[in-house]
Amino acid sequence: MERAREHASTGELDSPAQRPEKAETALELLVHGVGGTTPEEMLNDPRTVRITGDATAAVFRRADDADAEQRPDDYRGRPVREAYVWCNLTSGNGARALWLLLLPFMVVNLAHWMRPTTRGRKRTVRLYGLLVRLAGLTLTVLLVAAACEVALDLTAWQCAGTRACVEEHSWLGFLSPDVSGGGWWSQPGRRLALACLVPAALTGLLWYLSHRTWSAYESQQPMSRRAEPDEETGRTGLGRPGFWYGRRLVARLRAAHTAAGFLTVSAAVGTSAARYDRDSGGPAVLGTLGWLLDATLAVGAAVVLWVVCRRGRSENRLDQELDQTLVRWLPVGSIALLALTLVYAGWSRPDWHSTGRLPGDMTFGGIALVQGLLVIVLGVVAHILYRTRPDTRTAMRGLAGPAVAMLACALGGVMSGGVSQRVADWLDGTRDSIPGPPVLLTWQASVIPPLLVVLACLVGWLARRSWQLRGREMDTVELDYKGEPKDTARTRRIASTRAMAALTDRAPRMVGVVSSVTLLLGAGALAGALVTEDPPGEAARGAYAFVQGAAETAQALGSWLIGFGFILFVTWGRRAYKDPAARRTIGILWDVGTFWPRAAHPFAPPCYAERAVPDLTWRMASWIRATGGRLVLSGHSQGSVLAAAAAWQLKPSVRKRIALLTYGSPLERLYGRWFPAHFGPAALTSLHREVACWRNLYRLTDPIGGPVRLPGDCGPQVDREPLKDPLAYGRTEKQPLPAPILGHSEYQADPAFADERELLLARLRPDVPAPRAQDDEGGVPQSS
Repeated sequence: MERAREHASTGELDSPAQRPEKAETALELLVHGVGGTTPEEMLNDPRTVRITGDATAAVFRRADDADAEQRPDDYRGRPVREAYVWCNLTSGNGARALWLLLLPFMVVNLAHWMRPTTRGRKRTVRLYGLLVRLAGLTLTVLLVAAACEVALDLTAWQCAGTRACVEEHSWLGFLSPDVSGGGWWSQPGRRLALACLVPAALTGLLWYLSHRTWSAYESQQPMSRRAEPDEETGRTGLGRPGFWYGRRLVARLRAAHTAAGFLTVSAAVGTSAARYDRDSGGPAVLGTLGWLLDATLAVGAAVVLWVVCRRGRSENRLDQELDQTLVRWLPVGSIALLALTLVYAGWSRPDWHSTGRLPGDMTFGGIALVQGLLVIVLGVVAHILYRTRPDTRTAMRGLAGPAVAMLACALGGVMSGGVSQRVADWLDGTRDSIPGPPVLLTWQASVIPPLLVVLACLVGWLARRSWQLRGREMDTVELDYKGEPKDTARTRRIASTRAMAALTDRAPRMVGVVSSVTLLLGAGALAGALVTEDPPGEAARGAYAFVQGAAETAQALGSWLIGFGFILFVTWGRRAYKDPAARRTIGILWDVGTFWPRAAHPFAPPCYAERAVPDLTWRMASWIRATGGRLVLSGHSQGSVLAAAAAWQLKPSVRKRIALLTYGSPLERLYGRWFPAHFGPAALTSLHREVACWRNLYRLTDPIGGPVRLPGDCGPQVDREPLKDPLAYGRTEKQPLPAPILGHSEYQADPAFADERELLLARLRPDVPAPRAQDDEGGVPQSS
């Protein structure tokens, strides 16, 4: 194996005489799915060894198979089995639950990849990506603004400036002008300057996490090669040389978003002092400095917008360049401006006193308005793209991206409002000694109860739909198990499992309704806050008793629900990382989100595929180069998506020597519908034609996996008839105990799995020529 790896890394190719039985050597490379597993479970052997890789992701074999290539005669008629284990890329200790705080960033990044399939609309495609990047930028500003609201407004401005609040929180005494006797830190500008360290530290932490996770997860370079003609036509971007290496864009966006965060902090501190200097008629020097500060902030914001708008992803080549000047000096310049702002705000102003809320509380209203407009325009652009190449299987007729972007904005609003509400309640309780958070955040919290009513109606509709499906499936189950003794309870259990699995296909309608209602309620909350300038309970005074009661109830419930939901969210996230059962339940959503590169938001959780896909590509290419053997790439669930992505990255000469076996695969059911530009029918059909052969296994009881549904004659060639689940209806001599309903798990326990694998190995033609030694830089074989 060491000799084989040396040849793979140096680009040398064994002569045919040196290859051990190239026509007979076969490898099965297993890729697990959601929830992870161990190499011992995948290989069904307690003794395994790591062939290549590290503690994060690696390829394992049975200990007895470690030197299989040196003993080809021992493996005639059966493949050598390897397991690629990548679960540590998405799971680990409970501290990773903190990544869930980045969920709005991950969701808006998903919207970028949900672009509809199109043809000849390059400018419109670029506009789509630009709008999503701008939506991502508003989420960064929203998060930092929420931190400023908590630290600067609620704590340093309102509570520290109110004697009753400070008496309840003695640790703020040195900031209070009454308690400290006019101490140095008691002036409002100096209090704000000190409190701004919290949002500034948050911005720095986001920058650090983005930089660190890039180095740990996404810095693996794919094999260098030229883009092929078919890749230029846009059939799918996943096979392009630079698709899984977005260092340049991520670095630019990281610099821009970091600068935006520091500029937001500077604006929260500096504009308040500048407004006071202009209104109070203070020294002319300070007034002039305030105008210069505002102008500099405007210029900085314009530069950030230019950087975000200027460049998208570069995928047709492996782009290893880095905009060093921009990446380095944009954050440094924003930090320097923040330092100057702190000096300006900390200048002595003895007559300045903090009253009411911190000026600029309509910032949240402006952010909400911009986000709503971006989502609406994005919806128009997505509709235009969809009309050029409509496909009935596309989720929400191409509007999935705008809908998901709307949910990302709503999540950001809920999280920022939840933190603000809980901190305000902690500082003040029910004494009303401080004004509290901006009115808009209270309105946004108040629309949560109506949204929950809509969700309850949707759940009721799903329950009714499930009941109807179960009734129809009862007859189907009895036909599938003809001749078996009738057992109503057993039939009902199987039918219920099938009905629940079928509800996955209703997800587009759920997302569409929730996002539409969220947009309407958000618009109503913004209008109510702007028109009344009072919380809902106060705004409804004098109205009908029912209206006033409903407004007060919604306001009270919303305040508690938004905080409870935030705590529950973090708790569930931590449990999902520590409890395997919980991880399997919600893991598919998280793994889908972190599968895609960070194209719209640099602070999203890291993309594990930028490590996993190059791993698989290098392993397959180097093994075929060293042995000239046959390879079955076997992927379960999310592993089948990684397998397809890795196969697209190979050269045609290597791809033609690979058979693809997928089971429990969401390639079409999830990815094909929600990400049609990259996993649509044309892309999956091209994959079927470019690999040697492909078979897909699925069950009707599987809520995740499903058929690939290729058009025409390709469909039956790929999809096998649904596997029976359970394997036996009742007790038999071979199954004396009731057979379990497997659903999404244990596909390899079905006899059909071994049958299909053997058929794929037989269909891999031994006369296919091996890759030639002359190749591109990076060692990827050229087409024969």
